[in-house]
Amino acid sequence: MSSPVSASPEHVDVLVVGAGISGIGAGYHLQNKCPWASFTILEGRDDIGGTWDLFRYPGVRSDSDMHTLGFSFKPWKDARSIAGGPAIMDYLRETVAEHDLERHIRFGHLVSRAEWSSDSARWTVTATLAATGQTTTLTCGFLFMCSGYYSYREGHTPTFPGRDRFGGQIVHPQAWPEDLDYAGKRVLVIGSGATAMTLVPAMAERAAHVTMLQRSPTYVVARPSHDLFANRLRRILPEKWAYAVTRRKNVFRQGLVYRKTRTDPDKIKRLLLGGVRQGLGPDYDVATHFTPSYNPWDQRLCLLPDGDLFGSIRSGSASVVTDHIDTFTEAGVRLRSGAELEADIIVTATGLNLVTLGEIGFGVDGEPVDFARTWTYKGLAYSDVPNLVSTFGYVNASWTLKADLTAEYVCRLLSHMADMGATTCTPRLRPSDLDMPQRPWIDGFPAGYMKRTLHLLPRQGDRAPWLHTQDYSRDVKMIRRETIADDVMEFSVPNREFVESR
Repeated sequence: MSSPVSASPEHVDVLVVGAGISGIGAGYHLQNKCPWASFTILEGRDDIGGTWDLFRYPGVRSDSDMHTLGFSFKPWKDARSIAGGPAIMDYLRETVAEHDLERHIRFGHLVSRAEWSSDSARWTVTATLAATGQTTTLTCGFLFMCSGYYSYREGHTPTFPGRDRFGGQIVHPQAWPEDLDYAGKRVLVIGSGATAMTLVPAMAERAAHVTMLQRSPTYVVARPSHDLFANRLRRILPEKWAYAVTRRKNVFRQGLVYRKTRTDPDKIKRLLLGGVRQGLGPDYDVATHFTPSYNPWDQRLCLLPDGDLFGSIRSGSASVVTDHIDTFTEAGVRLRSGAELEADIIVTATGLNLVTLGEIGFGVDGEPVDFARTWTYKGLAYSDVPNLVSTFGYVNASWTLKADLTAEYVCRLLSHMADMGATTCTPRLRPSDLDMPQRPWIDGFPAGYMKRTLHLLPRQGDRAPWLHTQDYSRDVKMIRRETIADDVMEFSVPNREFVESR
């Protein structure tokens, strides 16, 4: 067992875990709104970016427009609003450089454990150093988790019968080989989510043919990769103003469409399927391959920038097959229908493994924390867990919208604690909350990756603030506008009794 690097842990006011979009945003907000607070960002990898550094598969891109996936404080300047991974990484690097954030980031620090002590009002955080394998510890007054929602160790791959028989190469998008040569080869992509929809047209440019094999269809929508409104507005308004107006417009549109899927799903379904027919022509079997059994936004919609998937299908370089796998064979897969699909390379675009707070072990005063037994507070903190906030974005809108709100909240919370001299803040159930019905972390979203792990995630109730709304407009009111001092968050001040702000 490796020994700690230091016997006397370094202490900071705030420790941020993760240097992806959420962690970079957190650093900006802390630096600008809590300049009195010392903070450090721990990143397990050797670069910033999180998702955008991890995923290297062909065509990797945003599934949301960059005017909402971008930060509220930094305009997106590129003409393309649906951006590729490299462009997003450039944007993140610019953000870090412009705000001198890299001096706060420690790369190669993979956090494995966090222990809270009420006696010292501190978290003790243990991390493994990638370079040496040794462990090091830091302490902090407040822990801000920005580590995302899925496992970085491996993606989700179902058990496929006969997998070992296949004579070609099998690849998961989360572990894409840099030297994979698929030019002139037959590629089979298993899956029908955003990753599969991205891979198929990108690989079809060089492969002999790409087949997307899906068990069931997913709703898709084609949108221009350029936001003409945004690009025109930049010509007549200062950049920051144009960006703010475009962001507000896109947030409103996202919310309007989502609400319409709840109130009039049949109308949205007709519009979506009409778009598919327009993209693929009247003779294509839209009913079989692009008509899901559920309503729009019961699972995520897949965005097709400039209708790229439609173009690949029309050209004959790609095709869609809707069936179930019976078994892998030496040459590909045999389907339940009896048909066989031959392939040189099989890509298992079968999803992610969701995790709770970055696969880290948590303890409070010597007792392990089971987050599945906690209640979420405003979708960002947890009942009876002190001085801890985590970022979890939206399944129906851009992740960064929630990340910005969460970072703003943390700064407001820290400032409130500083003003009152408090060292501890803990969400506590009120007596009237004890009989709350338990609702899942995300309600009404039966996507496979979510269903597989809901039992590991916190609960939500039926009343504020024990809600995880997945609704940006409601969160603006609950997180940004409501007072920090509510009747749930309990504050403690040294040498005084607990203070409940009411």
